[in-house]
Amino acid sequence: MGYNLLEGKKGIIFGALDENSIAWHVAQHVYEEGGRFVLTNHDLALRKGDIYRLAEKTQAPVIAADVTSIDDLENLFDETLKHFGSGIDFILHAVGMSPNVRKNIPYPELNYEYFMKTIDISALSLHKILSVAYKKDAINEYGSVITLSYIGAQRQFTSYSDMSQAKAMLESIVRSFGYHYGIKKKVRINSVSQSPTITTAGKGVKGFDAFYQFSNCMSPLGNATAEECAKFCVLLFSDYARKVTMQNIYHDGGFSTMGISDKLMTECFSCTGKCMEEE
Repeated sequence: MGYNLLEGKKGIIFGALDENSIAWHVAQHVYEEGGRFVLTNHDLALRKGDIYRLAEKTQAPVIAADVTSIDDLENLFDETLKHFGSGIDFILHAVGMSPNVRKNIPYPELNYEYFMKTIDISALSLHKILSVAYKKDAINEYGSVITLSYIGAQRQFTSYSDMSQAKAMLESIVRSFGYHYGIKKKVRINSVSQSPTITTAGKGVKGFDAFYQFSNCMSPLGNATAEECAKFCVLLFSDYARKVTMQNIYHDGGFSTMGISDKLMTECFSCTGKCMEEE
């Protein structure tokens, strides 16, 4: 059931791949709340075909774009503005990928060519999207831009590898561009630091099941699901969050504030106490 929170608002959603994608859930909930949008992903991702089912359900055009290509992004915005006949009100940047993680390359032995691809796809792409939108004056006043982050930007998660640096840069771009776009057009830019979420990308991280369970045990409210994240994004897109900008907002059931939990000690681990014995 929708409440028409986004009635009349238009936007672009980057990164919907299949039903496991957070962007897929965001698209569904935005549509239910009255918003309309263009769906976009890399041409290789579009070949998977699932996105066209989502497009049919949400009456959304699909435009291919490589987020690392300025030419592709300029074409995407030109076609989007032509489709809607006016500026847009929201953007979801749900894009991230690390060749080093995919290939299980140990962090001390990173392939630097892969590292640069990680940064370009997972962080600089947001800057490129915003830069193109800024130059084309594509986003309306009090428009809202959301990107998805993870607490690995601040804390060490061994299997997260170079994505930690990418997310840290991503959050920095949110703050820096948030200032400039706020001054120019009152556009809001925020990152949502989501719980470990069972997505196609998330499951590709080594040890994902273990730290998903760990996070769930640590969080007083449990891990936030993809659908819950989508609903939170709808709130940030709406006029109810008109003065929220340049923030990294933890949407993680309380995990980011916890030190230890009873549930973790009593249910998730069976501790013998030997690790605490003095030598």
